[in-house]
Amino acid sequence: MSSTTPELKFTTFEEIDEIYSTLNKTFRSGKTKPIAFRKVQILQLAYLVQDNLERFKEAFAIDLGRPPHEAAFLELNPTISDCKIAYDRVDKWARTEKAPFNIKFAAFRPVIRKEPKGVVLSISPFNYPVWLALGPIIGAIAAGNCVVLKPSELTPAVSGLIAELIPKYLDNDVVRVVLGGVQETTKLMEYQWGHGILYTGNGRVGRLIGIAAAKTLSPISLELGGKSPVVIDAKCDFKMLHAVSCGTCIAPDYVLVPRSSEDTFIQALKDAHDEFYPSGAINTPDISHIINTAHFHRLKNLLDSTSGTIAFGGQTDESRKFIAPTVVKGVKDGDSLMSDEIFGPILPIMPVDDVDAAIAYINAHDHPLALYCFSSDATFKNKVFDNTQSGTVIANDVLLQAGIDGLPFGVLAPADVAGYQTRSFSFDMFTHLRSSLDSPGWFPFKESIKRGRGTKWLLLVVSLAVVSISYTRAADVGEWVMWLKGLIKV
Repeated sequence: MSSTTPELKFTTFEEIDEIYSTLNKTFRSGKTKPIAFRKVQILQLAYLVQDNLERFKEAFAIDLGRPPHEAAFLELNPTISDCKIAYDRVDKWARTEKAPFNIKFAAFRPVIRKEPKGVVLSISPFNYPVWLALGPIIGAIAAGNCVVLKPSELTPAVSGLIAELIPKYLDNDVVRVVLGGVQETTKLMEYQWGHGILYTGNGRVGRLIGIAAAKTLSPISLELGGKSPVVIDAKCDFKMLHAVSCGTCIAPDYVLVPRSSEDTFIQALKDAHDEFYPSGAINTPDISHIINTAHFHRLKNLLDSTSGTIAFGGQTDESRKFIAPTVVKGVKDGDSLMSDEIFGPILPIMPVDDVDAAIAYINAHDHPLALYCFSSDATFKNKVFDNTQSGTVIANDVLLQAGIDGLPFGVLAPADVAGYQTRSFSFDMFTHLRSSLDSPGWFPFKESIKRGRGTKWLLLVVSLAVVSISYTRAADVGEWVMWLKGLIKV
């Protein structure tokens, strides 16, 4: 297995022009609309991954140091599974829906057509370079769109492999890959996109994408990370906390724990850590490394600048771009570790007075992609769930929500332009719900009105359109309740 990081050959501006032109011509030709064509492309995408599992595992090892079993579990198998789900269900997803029956308009046969939006641009991140690159393509193809994928330049082995394989497996007039960095992305943002743009990444770049998209009035969906909190109930079973992990977009970014339980909680984390890594984390081959040297220094600077105390971990090795899983206790608001999404193996512990203080802190900041709560008390969990906002909310576990069929995986973003990456929710994101009516020529009042003899028919239509509120007023309900209470007392 080669450990040499390959050098990506970036797509030229001239090639980008040709790609955009070709895909727009393809979409206008109607080639992508037949369901049978879409299913062939979805199936080919599944085989693209299945036929090249070992090559993808090698690429993950080069780019991220990700162990083979982790690459298969987190990305490769879920991508194949998502392809199978889309292949089996796209006929149902794309089916025209009838509007609810209404006697006034039944003759017009109102329906909702599921139509593709056009040419989609998907800009994917480095942390899940296969699942978050190919996952949106599945939904976009299923919806009948053409797709330009711009994978992360920070994972050159995986991105280069995807760029090599897509032309071999998929229709080159429907799906294309653009390799590059900031300049190539800036070039892509000059075009108008039909969906138009799905960006997965951090809020800083998300703002730039939003500004650029506004210039061409291209719709955008932003799948942004942020700081996902964990709220701890002092009465919970700390043995379950082996599930707490960090270093991915939906992983816990910090923990809010009652002051009286901070030391007990940290000891539970330490016990779980030692069980996973009995010889020490720095000696295990089963932990991925930091994506590049710049991110390594970013994380190390955050750790060096914190006012908290390292409870355990903290070992670093720049030559390997490695940082051991690290827990920092006694972190306060305004600390370096609370300034932005950490996106690395560092977990700050912030002690709070009670659950109300935890909720207040969460609500004072941007809505997180995920929120976690550890408690066996239904009242405690409901209080956290009912009084906060987040993309997803999970009790007594982490990360699982992204892999469960039937659950949307998206963010309640500060700009309310959330993206949904997987399965039917991805199909919906790339689909235009087109209202349609078919007015019958025989409808009697139309011709009568044109000739000035349609008064009776017009009055009939108007009478059908009159809506009467038949519900009891809220004030009246209150009066009836007071009357009944008085009657009971008598």
